[in-house]
Amino acid sequence: MKILVLNSGSSSIKFKLLEMPLEKIICSGMVERIGYEDAILRFKKDDINVQETVPIKTHREGLSILANYLTHPQKGVIKNSNDIYAVGHRVVHGGDSFAETTLINGAVKNEINYYSALAPLHNPPNLEGIEIAEKLFPTAKQVAVFDTAFYQTMPIKARKYAIPNTFYTEDNIKVYGFHGTSHKYVSEKAIKYLGKETSKIISIHLGNGCSMTAIVNGTSVDHSLGFAPSNGLIMGSRSGDIDHSVIFYLAESLGYSLNEIKQLLNKKSGMLGLTGSSDLRDIQAKAEEGDKNCQLAIDMNAYRIKKYIGGYAAAMNGLDALIFTAGIGENSSLIRRLACLDMDYLGIQLDLVKNEKQTNELREINTDSSQVKILVIPTNEELEIAKQVLELLS
Repeated sequence: MKILVLNSGSSSIKFKLLEMPLEKIICSGMVERIGYEDAILRFKKDDINVQETVPIKTHREGLSILANYLTHPQKGVIKNSNDIYAVGHRVVHGGDSFAETTLINGAVKNEINYYSALAPLHNPPNLEGIEIAEKLFPTAKQVAVFDTAFYQTMPIKARKYAIPNTFYTEDNIKVYGFHGTSHKYVSEKAIKYLGKETSKIISIHLGNGCSMTAIVNGTSVDHSLGFAPSNGLIMGSRSGDIDHSVIFYLAESLGYSLNEIKQLLNKKSGMLGLTGSSDLRDIQAKAEEGDKNCQLAIDMNAYRIKKYIGGYAAAMNGLDALIFTAGIGENSSLIRRLACLDMDYLGIQLDLVKNEKQTNELREINTDSSQVKILVIPTNEELEIAKQVLELLS
């Protein structure tokens, strides 16, 4: 059966059309930098590899363009929308409502919309992708795969905040966790590669959104993102960890409204706030040209990652492997180098030559004497989603 996977992120859309259960990729595509005049559109099928720079203002525009490529007379891969058996959607926040992959109906969409308040950069485009797909592929089954599902195994001591108990028991304020589909996929790859019955792994997902997960024997035990996907590491436009007193000061002393503060911390902070750009490729290029703000932002980014590595190694009482994954984790040798610098006390030793090599396969970038494996594992959220959709519908 043909399963189309849509991954509508905060500033991008990825898609893959797969023949399942063969796990064969029929075609794939991506739209990056949504909201900019120089958005990048990619479409790949066999020997056809299209890349265009076009203004794409919204996710709706991007999804419509990608759908047109699927049925294009020359470049397309399907005759009509009825060829698609199911559409699997990555949904970031499912709260306590969804602990597993779910067939989408009106009630499910209402719940996804309800959790938009907790994932304002993600659930709205996730929901928009679902609603557009329902119109573009009316006979296909629509299925939601939730990022938060992977974190149901986290112990309460890691999930609960130190605020009055009723907020946990009655209002469900807790750590939910995100990027679960990616962390689950790459950690399973790492466990198979390590070949050990027991394992302690830190998975580092670095993209426009960033997160880290401590994983013991395949189950998550701690995670850097929390109630909403905004804390933890420094991200493209999100601040990550910040003293909550800053929020009170912004409101009470500087006159910011709550909505302005939400926009500030989610859409105007992180690498964007520090440098004027949310794209690490641009930031690295400017840093190499001597831009001190860009160099400092890179150093701050790596420093935050290092602190979480140390904390999670302590929480697990050991460490077998680090995983770098997602766009930045897989491609930025600089961030990997800085994050692993001076970590000998944890047995982390990076091989500088291996770190510079680029492949699309799982690879080791640690020295032979390193006690901890340092792995670069390309994530494949789309394949993981397709597998879960197939399991649900079989």
